[in-house]
Amino acid sequence: ELINWKRNENGGLEFVTVGHYDDSLSPGQKLDIKREISWADGGVQVPVSVCSDSCPPGKRKVLQEGKPYCCYDCVPCAEGEISNSTDSSDCSPCPNEFWPNAEKNFCRPKLLEFLSFHEILGIILSACSIAGACLTIITAIVLFKHRFTPVVKANNSELSFLLLFSLTLCFLCSLTFIGRPSDWSCMLRHTAFGITFVLCISCVLGKTIVVLMAFKATIPGSNVAKWFGLAQQRMTVVSFTFVQVLICIIWLVLQPPYSNRNLTVYKEKIILECALGSALGFWAVLGYIGLLAVFCFVLAVLARKLPDNFNEAKLITFSMFIFCAVWITFIPAYISSPGKFTVAVEVFAILASSFGLIICIFFPKCFIILFRPEKNTKKHLMAMAATYCSYRRMSFKGQETGSSSLPPHYVENVAQQLPYTTLVEGALVFRKVSQIEGPRSVKSDRSLC
Repeated sequence: ELINWKRNENGGLEFVTVGHYDDSLSPGQKLDIKREISWADGGVQVPVSVCSDSCPPGKRKVLQEGKPYCCYDCVPCAEGEISNSTDSSDCSPCPNEFWPNAEKNFCRPKLLEFLSFHEILGIILSACSIAGACLTIITAIVLFKHRFTPVVKANNSELSFLLLFSLTLCFLCSLTFIGRPSDWSCMLRHTAFGITFVLCISCVLGKTIVVLMAFKATIPGSNVAKWFGLAQQRMTVVSFTFVQVLICIIWLVLQPPYSNRNLTVYKEKIILECALGSALGFWAVLGYIGLLAVFCFVLAVLARKLPDNFNEAKLITFSMFIFCAVWITFIPAYISSPGKFTVAVEVFAILASSFGLIICIFFPKCFIILFRPEKNTKKHLMAMAATYCSYRRMSFKGQETGSSSLPPHYVENVAQQLPYTTLVEGALVFRKVSQIEGPRSVKSDRSLC
């Protein structure tokens, strides 16, 4: 018989038969319980005969001080560790390129992070890059279609088309920064970026120098024009670009950029990035671009004070101001941005500076060509030449009287008489119309004007 000791209503003990046990019966029939058993706490639930429950996978046992071995607490595994068995006394760390799941009972491969063409940020930057390249091509088509008009001819069309070509490459080179990095793409993205931007800045610098030299050429007795003709302009662009090509070649030969799996920024992710190889090479490329940009900005600031109401140097000044501002703010943002956002900051700087150049330099010309055709006529061309001749006649008079400069009020009056014209453009267009090549003397100017 199975006897259950339990307390009655009066608080005394009583013995109640709750079942039978017969060892002679077959298994499964030996124990026969007829009624519920009352335990010490007065309940009918079978008490647990252990101090603590078993620890599930993902946790480890920590013994409770001063209690038996069976009394312990279940503590979650530390960051980066797992336990895949019940009642584990310790946890195991995951390999370098693996990370625990949420339950910390197995290691899964770490997520790979890079700026992809399939995510929203990559799609937006890619769309802006392609849109910028298309905008540049459309601008080139508009200028080429009207290449024989005064606005295009008077603004050094050869450098303008070369600048548009380099801007197209600048927009397209930003696409090399998006996508999974490889050794070849890492070398391509940095060298393409450095060379295309130097080509772009060299063209802008050439246009700025042309404006300064053209104005100097209108001063009596000056022959500076012969020192900066088409051959010199081409040589300037080639020379500045060649220096950057040389820097990139040295960088690629000594310590080229390479793809890298960065495990230090995030514990749970692997950043696929382009390591610079040589930080000196990267900052040399960037520093050379900055040097040319600052030099171009200074020259443009000087040229913007020339007497005119539509001086291209003003547009160059504003565009280079935007360019310098973008890349100055780029440096701290580039250093402080983690992971794929470092690449996004660099792509944004490329696109912002490229858009700044094309909008500031070429949109005013396209606006006149498309929406103000009356400003782009032969009559307007002759007005430029007339302004130039007025300026030259006053120069001759000043030379004969011993004065080396024009009266300031006259310069202001001439500049205000013809909006959207420029004294510099008038000088250039007048020389084209007169078909005069090479250095010119005061006497030849006087006979023509």
